[in-house]
Amino acid sequence: MVNLLFENETYKIIGLCMEVYRIPGHGFSEIVYKDAMMVEAELKDIQIQRAKEFTITYKQTILKHSFFADYVFYDNIIAEIRAAENAINDACISQTLNYLKAFGCKVGLIINFGRNSLEHRRLIF
Repeated sequence: MVNLLFENETYKIIGLCMEVYRIPGHGFSEIVYKDAMMVEAELKDIQIQRAKEFTITYKQTILKHSFFADYVFYDNIIAEIRAAENAINDACISQTLNYLKAFGCKVGLIINFGRNSLEHRRLIF
């Protein structure tokens, strides 16, 4: 059996998201789910940082524009949050993969609260 990278941590994060989705359901804006995730992470004692800023370096020069990951869990798992009626698409995947590359993280999660059931995708860079 193959062990997944950060398997236990991603399992906890997805469980946290399922609990957040279970209570209000779908149909709210992203900010509602993001706020609820902070509360739930605190209740479950899960290490989380919201809107973590990352700089991009180009030829040893830090560029003036930064990127902000929606969440960073356990200092090494990026989570991007959506509340879209559409499924997770290639644009979401590309954005998250770019964040993983830029931030030096190996695992990313895309969580979509906007559908009839919670949708999530686990990415490895």
